[in-house]
Amino acid sequence: MFFQPGEYEAGRYGGGGRAWRWAADALLAAVFVVVLVFWASLIAGSWGGGYWRFDCAAGAAVCAVALARRRDRAWAAVAGLAVAATAVLAARFAGLPAEPGPGMALGLAVLVASAVRNLPVRTACGVAAGGLAVAVGSLLTAHTFAAGVPSVTAMNLATWAAGVAAGLSPRLLDARRRAVAEAVRQAERLALARELHDVVAHHVTGIVVQAQAARLVASRSPEKAGDALGQIETAGSDALAAMRRVVGLLRVAEGGAGGSRDGAALTGPERLGDLVGRFEAGGRPVRLRLPREEETAAWPPEVASTVYRVVQEALTNIARHAPRARAVTVSVERDRDVVVVEVADDAPGPGGASLGGSRSGYGLLGMRERVEALGGTLRAGPRPGSGWSVLATLPVPHHEPRPEPRRDR
Repeated sequence: MFFQPGEYEAGRYGGGGRAWRWAADALLAAVFVVVLVFWASLIAGSWGGGYWRFDCAAGAAVCAVALARRRDRAWAAVAGLAVAATAVLAARFAGLPAEPGPGMALGLAVLVASAVRNLPVRTACGVAAGGLAVAVGSLLTAHTFAAGVPSVTAMNLATWAAGVAAGLSPRLLDARRRAVAEAVRQAERLALARELHDVVAHHVTGIVVQAQAARLVASRSPEKAGDALGQIETAGSDALAAMRRVVGLLRVAEGGAGGSRDGAALTGPERLGDLVGRFEAGGRPVRLRLPREEETAAWPPEVASTVYRVVQEALTNIARHAPRARAVTVSVERDRDVVVVEVADDAPGPGGASLGGSRSGYGLLGMRERVEALGGTLRAGPRPGSGWSVLATLPVPHHEPRPEPRRDR
């Protein structure tokens, strides 16, 4: 759940925030009093008489509204701007000292900052525009233009700009925090979706294929049905164990280094032999070519796990969409600074698949996301003549040892 503008402050300070706010408002009230008294003394010294009373009263009203701004920020801003606009008009037609004075300008700056920081965009922009109008409106009360922009107008424009900046900076910071948090959540959702798809789709596909084979065995050789059902039971147990491993990895606190290594250990290139063995149980031979274990052990965990996932998803697609494939080749090799993974089949038919055509879906999307997240590339498509090929390249660090001769299985 996202914080709305202004809610972050309340959630951040919690119960202790009330005392903090009281202290801040007390300090702000003291500043208001000092500024109002100081300016009243200057007016009394230059204008004489009781001219200071109007400025002091109007400024105190705006400052009081600013101190009560948390009750309703929008109405507080409207009330403060209304008092300021009235003071400008009164000063213009009654021949009073220029308005808004420093005390009122400071109160308006607080109201503008509060609105920009907390209110919805349109309301915040309206309050900021109103504050700018009042600042510019101080030109109506200026008594001389000989030196360019009157000092009262310059002062009001400066305090208005300071208020906008004071409100906009934390608002943008909160927006950035929310964007980062949403990006992290989205990445976690995608990672979870990929893991669940890889585990569930692969094992469930194996169970479905073996169940289809069991039906044929039961109709032709009933005495062998027990073996077929045993294979289905084994596949189901493997699926359950894989799901438990995924849940266990997701429970690792904050995705620490230990969790990453465990995940790579469960899905590294050294496990490809078991993966291919389960696939071959369906009746299709696989030619597996792998680098030496000494080389794959030096690969980063994320590269090792991605190699496994690419092969897993490619074999799952073959089982689902290419039942007429007679042979499959899985090749993993190191070529200088990249690991090249290719899974190819010889299934006849358009696009190398008798079912599904392009073999599109979440699996191919998940593979591409995994590979591109590591700076690699993925190509999937029909081979010349017949069959389908999935080719992935993954960069590896430069400091790793040179590849040793690969071994064929």
